[in-house]
Parts: sequence; C-alpha cells; structure tokens
Amino acid sequence: MTIIILTVAAAVTAVLAIQGEYKPNRSQVYLFKPLTTILIILIAFLGRDVTTPLYKGLVIAGLIFCLGGDVFLMLPARYFIAGLVSFLIGHLLYIAAFVSAAGFQFAPLWLLPLAVYGGLVYSLLHPHLGHMRLPVIIYMVAILTMAWQALARWSVQPTSSALLAAVGAVFFVLSDSALALDRFRARFKSARVIVLGTYWLAQWLIALSVGAYLALL
Repeated sequence: MTIIILTVAAAVTAVLAIQGEYKPNRSQVYLFKPLTTILIILIAFLGRDVTTPLYKGLVIAGLIFCLGGDVFLMLPARYFIAGLVSFLIGHLLYIAAFVSAAGFQFAPLWLLPLAVYGGLVYSLLHPHLGHMRLPVIIYMVAILTMAWQALARWSVQPTSSALLAAVGAVFFVLSDSALALDRFRARFKSARVIVLGTYWLAQWLIALSVGAYLALL
C-alpha cells in the first residue's frame, strides 16, 4: 500500500513539474521536479528485498546521482556539464547493479540494435555538437551500455525484477534521446512532456525492480 501511495504521489508531482516547465514562473519546477525523484528513491528504499542488498544499494545510489542531475539541469546552462556528469555516474551505478545481479553479458542480439540506434541518433546530433561531441559520445556509450546490460540480464535471468529494470532502461534511452535532440538539434514544444514523462517512468520502473512489484503494472 505504501508503494502505491508513493507512486500516486510521484505521478502527481511529475505532472505538476511538467506543467511548471511551460509556465514563466519556474518555482513550480524547482519544487516538484526534485520531489518526484525523491519519492521514487523512497520506492526503491522501501522495496521488498527480492534482489541482493548490493543491487538495492547500487540502484538507490544511482537514483541519488540522478537527483543531483535533476537539480543541475534546473540551473543556468553553465551547469549542464555538471548535470551530465551526475547522470553519467548514475548510469554507471545502474550498470554495476545489473552486472552484480547476472554478471556481465555480451548479448550481441541486444548490442546490435542499440548500437544502430545510437549511431542514428548521433548522426542527427553530430553537426550541432561542437565542443560537446566528446562528452556526448561518452554519455551515449554509458547509457546504451546500461540498457544493453539491463536487457541482457533479462535474457539470462527472466525475473520480474529484470523485466522492470530492462523496460526502465529502454525508456531512459528514449528520454535522453529526446533531450539531446531538443537541446542540440532543434527545439520542439512537446520536448518537456516527452523527456520528463519517459524519464520518471524509467526511474520508477528501475526503482520497482528492487522489490519487483510487477503487479503494479
């Protein structure tokens, strides 16, 4: 019941945060954007330990670094790199969590489509990146590796926890793709809805993977 209450609360604060993105007064964003991620962290913290304590700790640590990224991205543009680094560390922690649960998996059937997808997205971004090319490449490799290992874990360990994490990882890739295209290629009005909606859905699913509450889906 507590997890359901936290999920409903996170959904409400997420809607308020997204609504605030389209208002001149951003105080609504400053309040509800970090609060949404904090509620998702609580979901992971309270999850029943069907996974190992190491997995749970790594996921929570990843969520905390992503919370830091949320805060940096709310600040002026000069903090963008700090936000990128925070999310990069979060992805590395998620990779460590997925590998801790199932070991490192090569899984070429998942690697190939992710590599093709990453190449297509990067081809759209490349002409517009300038001095940001290397940071973006490093970040893309990290998030695609995160999705790769999440999907590979599900292939060899078909549990509800692995499924939740795998779907969450895919949504995270979609969220960051939309963010990158909006920031570097061309602004589009629906970007905030797409980016934040898929982002929090991704984080919620990864948080649920600690306790594998598949029934909530």
